Amino acid sequence: MNSVLKLLPILFVTFTLITCQKTKSQNLNIMANSEEYYKSNLSDEEYYVLRQKGTEPPFSGKYNDFHEDGTYHCAACGQKLFESVTKFDAHCGWPSFDQAIKGSVEYIEDHSHGMTRTEVVCSNCKSHLGHVFNDGPKDTTGQRYCMNSISLKFKHK
Repeated sequence: MNSVLKLLPILFVTFTLITCQKTKSQNLNIMANSEEYYKSNLSDEEYYVLRQKGTEPPFSGKYNDFHEDGTYHCAACGQKLFESVTKFDAHCGWPSFDQAIKGSVEYIEDHSHGMTRTEVVCSNCKSHLGHVFNDGPKDTTGQRYCMNSISLKFKHK
């Protein structure tokens, strides 16, 4: 019985530390998914495209004519989205890929601007990346992920 009483303070401290750590982690996740977080951590242009579903002007993005080896990540949360080997020149004015990394994006039916398209968003933070079309390279997937450069961050291999 005496040994059990000696262990109680240790168990109490351990439980308290675990509970506090979990709460801190949960608070960071909530903060990372709040619009205030994005407003304070993204430029006005990034916020417009990523969070308000805007589009950058064609041929203006830094990754439109960019051909280096590495991976493209979500500019809002850092999730890996595309491998450079899937990038191709679609001559459309935006960086284009024929496939996303499995599970990295979600698809939303988009009826804006008088047309029906498929919007592509980051599966982690739900930020707008661009749209996917069925006019990509026929020798691979036939898909063209037409992405906004500003929604991407490139990391070299």
